Amino acid sequence: MTIKNRRNTSDKIDIYRSFFSGLTNVYGTYDPETGRAYQAKERVSKNVFLNHLMGRKPYGVYLLVKDRTSAVVADFDTEDRFAVMDFISRAKHYGISAYVERSKSKGYHAWIFFEIGLVFALKARLVAHYILEEIDRPDTEVFPKQNCLDTDVHYGNFINAPLFGALVPLGKTVFVDPATFIPFPDQWALLESAQRVTEQALDEIIELNDLSPTVPFRKTAPKSGNKPLRSYALPPCAQKILDKGVFRYQRVSCFRLAVHFKRLGLPYDIAIAGLKSWALKNQPKSGRQVIRETEILTQASDAYNKSYTGYGCQTPAIMPFCDNDCFVKKQKSNDKNLLQN
Repeated sequence: MTIKNRRNTSDKIDIYRSFFSGLTNVYGTYDPETGRAYQAKERVSKNVFLNHLMGRKPYGVYLLVKDRTSAVVADFDTEDRFAVMDFISRAKHYGISAYVERSKSKGYHAWIFFEIGLVFALKARLVAHYILEEIDRPDTEVFPKQNCLDTDVHYGNFINAPLFGALVPLGKTVFVDPATFIPFPDQWALLESAQRVTEQALDEIIELNDLSPTVPFRKTAPKSGNKPLRSYALPPCAQKILDKGVFRYQRVSCFRLAVHFKRLGLPYDIAIAGLKSWALKNQPKSGRQVIRETEILTQASDAYNKSYTGYGCQTPAIMPFCDNDCFVKKQKSNDKNLLQN
């Protein structure tokens, strides 16, 4: 396989780094002979990109920059092309273009590129995980793997970037047509025409699908004409607790919210991010402290590691937030009537 060469080297590097840049002081790489991966703590210069494109030394990008990212990647570590096709199709349903790269060893990477200036990683990951949930591939790995860098996450995880020169002739690390899985003949033309997704587009998907509880960035009220409440939506009591916070029963409320988040299919780390934001709204009485992070982790871990099917409607922590129009209450009433008839 060959890639058409219509651009000079400098043009290619400029195009490439506009799509595959992340942290600038470190990058990932591996030994092509042994496959051993390691971290290179050096500046990501033009030579790093050049060596990668020429096939001299692979480049892996750390996509997470503080709490933002230039791309999100679904890593399909399988030869099942239908899984990839489903992801591309479902993303397109939401107006998102995803681009399929044949990985260096097995499987495919589905790349979604974002507007220059980056978007919140939490939003990007939330939408990617939601699409994977919809196509019944919830265990697919997503890069970046975290929502933000902090004292515990200094770099995140790198993902090997496409177009490693030594593998391109073998038809690997190249972008392929999702209809045929044949490599595009001009990889640079593909990148130049690639659609970048805006943060506003992510916001609209999050709002439309009721995913906003874990993303506290939108302040506007929900638009009229939204889809009706579905089985995976938060019940009104949980929504009230999440929106307003509580002044007592913090641990029980935290646990119940975590159970709901698990029921929604949200990844554990996204649930933790949402619970941390929620805790800041709590106003405990009698001089008590706001629930601590360690307690949040304990409650969420318990909710995610075990199977809980109940909603806690009759517990003192939940009853003050009960709503007569709640779909859970209506369902229970219907079930009771069915049992009686």
